[in-house]
Amino acid sequence: MDEKNDLIKVGKYDLRYNELLSIDIEELDIFRSKGLPAHMVKRKHFNCLKYIDYLPEIIENPDYVGVNPNENDKSIEFIKKYSKNVLVGVKLEKMVNIYMFLRCMISKIQR
Repeated sequence: MDEKNDLIKVGKYDLRYNELLSIDIEELDIFRSKGLPAHMVKRKHFNCLKYIDYLPEIIENPDYVGVNPNENDKSIEFIKKYSKNVLVGVKLEKMVNIYMFLRCMISKIQR
């Protein structure tokens, strides 16, 4: 399997988040795998599928950005609110100083 051909670029990490979050991550391209939709179906994340094409917007213009304290400097999370009841979250992970990889995508329906 050719890893590079199995990835789709969805954005670029913006260095402004480093100052905001007191972290040090390089300005790297962000990719998702071509198999992400199938993975989301397998994990029953059906609500996220309709937002997969919005990944560049979520990464470029999130409503919330944060770092899990248990994974300091290893991953970053972006949250975007799309409607009154739907939040979409994206978790990125740094991969060998070459690129960042979209590790997961979730949606939460607020009641």
